[in-house]
Amino acid sequence: MLLIGIIYILIMIIFILGIFAYVQIKTAGMKVKDFYSFIEANQMLDKLYKFSKKYEKLSSQDQLIFLAEAEKVFDAFDKVPDMLWEEEYRKYMDVLDKYKDIKMVRWNQN
Repeated sequence: MLLIGIIYILIMIIFILGIFAYVQIKTAGMKVKDFYSFIEANQMLDKLYKFSKKYEKLSSQDQLIFLAEAEKVFDAFDKVPDMLWEEEYRKYMDVLDKYKDIKMVRWNQN
């Protein structure tokens, strides 16, 4: 009986924490879907940052992939308040610079 009581209390705590997180996201003026896409975009930003630092010359296919993924990241970051991603600002700007460089190279090629 004690085990069932502990499980019930843990489930209630998890439920309350979930509601609290939902309320915090809503009070920040965001949608839950936007916040979730921001979390995914933040992980992708880390990958793009490493990729942009590692490779100077990219093939056309790699450039297209980088551009597409970077646009998704920029879109997700635009939907959340700036204060959420202040820590990632340097990475964001580095990826943005690489994005602009690739766009300029591709534009000059055309």
